[in-house]
Amino acid sequence: MSLYHRAEGPADAPVLILGPSLGTSTALWDAVAPELSLTHRVVRFDLPGHGRSPAGLIGTGATVADLAGLVLDLADALGAERFSYAGVSLGGAIGLHLAAFRSERIERLAVVCSSAHFGGSEPWTRRAETVRREGLASLVATAEARWFTPGFTVPRLVEDLRTADPDAYAACCDALAAYDLRERLRDITTPTLLIAGREDPATPPAHLRELADGIPGATLTELPDASHLAPAERPEAVLTALRTHLSGTSARSGMKVRREVLGDAHVDRTQAGQTPFTARFQDFISRYAWGEIWTDPTLSRRERSLITLTALVAHGHHDELALHIRAARRNGLTPEEIAAALLQTAVYCGVPAANAAFTVAQRTLTEEEPPNPTP
Repeated sequence: MSLYHRAEGPADAPVLILGPSLGTSTALWDAVAPELSLTHRVVRFDLPGHGRSPAGLIGTGATVADLAGLVLDLADALGAERFSYAGVSLGGAIGLHLAAFRSERIERLAVVCSSAHFGGSEPWTRRAETVRREGLASLVATAEARWFTPGFTVPRLVEDLRTADPDAYAACCDALAAYDLRERLRDITTPTLLIAGREDPATPPAHLRELADGIPGATLTELPDASHLAPAERPEAVLTALRTHLSGTSARSGMKVRREVLGDAHVDRTQAGQTPFTARFQDFISRYAWGEIWTDPTLSRRERSLITLTALVAHGHHDELALHIRAARRNGLTPEEIAAALLQTAVYCGVPAANAAFTVAQRTLTEEEPPNPTP
């Protein structure tokens, strides 16, 4: 017996395994997995007794280590010696365990709405006893409040809980009861992304911050308007964060390029003026514009500067135009080349737009020229 799984994406692409939350199935990743499969061999699995995985894979007294072993068995069957992993809640705990104890297998790790511990053993032991005695009906009745923000639901995921095997579900509760990875967080050296839902009552953002404080170099993203099953409720935000993490780009690498192109003085001013209100936007710019677009080797920085100048002229963004004229000079464009690009905008963007652009460019380039030496 083995975990049920479904695979999407090119057979020769890097493998990404997606782990579900307790009570759900592969459907948790329905809005995210197809996009990730453009660049990865995406493998989703069901927990024992959930979806289409056999309940007999685990029993009373199971541990997260047991579940992690099943994931490694799946990876072995797929021929994936190394793979990236993203998991939600219990699925995230499995990923943390793998990164702490089998780091040689994990390329990159993403932990979504999870924790290094889940509130101690007592609540999970009590839940396991209740489920073994009464089944899952009471949990199904309250699932939406635990999983989603008010007014949002995914009926398919609630149905997953309704149809889960009670004994296997209880065994997963046993695993959560015994799980506490706080003393091993410093051992995790795998590049790690942490995603928290700000409205998550099960694993509040404080749990993810604890992970961020404990795992060296971990990156934390908090999603507004997201509860416990963030991939279902905020798939676009989760997808964006995962794409950036899996591609190896980051705010740090983006900031390096940003400084090289725009100059330290400008970036320092921007950073100094950053507030809690603008912080996430600045992080987005560093990750997306500078960490993904400007680092794409398809176009040179000279070519990107030319494209950027014409776009700014077309939209009349004159302050940004001045900034990127200085950037164009850093990227190797001569004043003559800049003038030729602006002249072309007269044809395609209009003479008034080009006229204003030449005024901005003239002023900016003159400011860059050193003063004449005194005789």
